[in-house]
Amino acid sequence: MGSTRLAAVAAAVGLFAAAFCPASFAQGTDLAPATGNWMVRLRAVNLTAANKSDPVAALAVPSDAIQINNKVLPELDISYFFTPHIATELILTYPQQQNVTVMQSALGGPTKIGSFRHLPPILTLQYHFTPESRFKPYVGAGVNYTRISSVDLQVPGVGPLELSKNSFGPALQVGFDYRLTDHLYFNVDLKKTWISADVKLAGQTISKVKVDPWLLGVGLGYRF
Repeated sequence: MGSTRLAAVAAAVGLFAAAFCPASFAQGTDLAPATGNWMVRLRAVNLTAANKSDPVAALAVPSDAIQINNKVLPELDISYFFTPHIATELILTYPQQQNVTVMQSALGGPTKIGSFRHLPPILTLQYHFTPESRFKPYVGAGVNYTRISSVDLQVPGVGPLELSKNSFGPALQVGFDYRLTDHLYFNVDLKKTWISADVKLAGQTISKVKVDPWLLGVGLGYRF
């Protein structure tokens, strides 16, 4: 998802928000907001991977040929509001399985070479622009830690591949909450995270894969 596609997504989110809650901009405080410091959200999230990788000349694998699948995954988010405007959010899921495909190589392609699991918790610090209104846009920035496990990758005629186990990278976030009741919120959230792993054959690094996914989520939140 490039910058043009991101702009289109952001515009669509804005148009949806305006259509969904037209009265909120005129009557921003028509419902008393919940005063609790905690908020829990449950989202369905679409993961779209950037799928950037270095070439592997010995196997005739060109740049960006090592790819993982896009998928929809569940996400649990726990936020704590230090002030009406400032919050921190911990973003969690369970280990996700991803299939790995080499789109072109000496074996031809596409060739599925196996799978791995990753656990990618994210911690962000957020700024909420209009805490008293029904429509509450926010931005956030933070860090992503990804733990890679259950690696089962095999290149026919070559041997097993390994991936580096840990990845740290920045994360950016933009979204909004729309208050449905005093405690219940509708949420749309878009995150960009940077995740990479070294691909190793017989202990030697032969390529670096950058997953760097976009994560577009829709769900409900409860403030208490």
